[in-house]
Amino acid sequence: MTITESMGHKSRRPSHSGMSILEVLIALTILIIASVGIMALATTAMTTTEDQGHLMARATEYAQDKMEQLIALPYGDSVTDTTVFPAVGSGGTGLAVGGSSNPAAPVTTPGTGYVDYLDISGNPCASTAAWYYIRVWKIEDTGTANLKRITVTSKVRSGVGNPGGAIPQATVVSLKTSPF
Repeated sequence: MTITESMGHKSRRPSHSGMSILEVLIALTILIIASVGIMALATTAMTTTEDQGHLMARATEYAQDKMEQLIALPYGDSVTDTTVFPAVGSGGTGLAVGGSSNPAAPVTTPGTGYVDYLDISGNPCASTAAWYYIRVWKIEDTGTANLKRITVTSKVRSGVGNPGGAIPQATVVSLKTSPF
């Protein structure tokens, strides 16, 4: 008889029962299955996001490249063909007022215009070729003497992932003044 029993109290021994190895293995299996499913989803989401970000960065870069090409022209230039690279001194629109900043409605004139196309590597290509990027630009007279607004929009032909998702597009706007 123990001391606690002699005082009228029975002592309880702690239970040694716990989780069996089978229960631990079942819980671990469920956890692994759930983790694998979540990791597959996370990998797909991360890849799609990275690809879309890459396309957006390229579209922005190509819009900036076209803007730099247009800004480098003299203010009164209305004949330089900037649809080719390097630009040709005649047969184009230069900084003549006109064009469109909407890739769905590019403004073209016979052989030239305010639109050009790039392949997947960013090299100029014909509109009938397998172009991947379209660049459109609009030259506007601001109503202020010797000041033009140039808007360049670059858009990717198709996005990555969900076909109904947004297509990467970048727009850059700058002012051009004379005599600069």
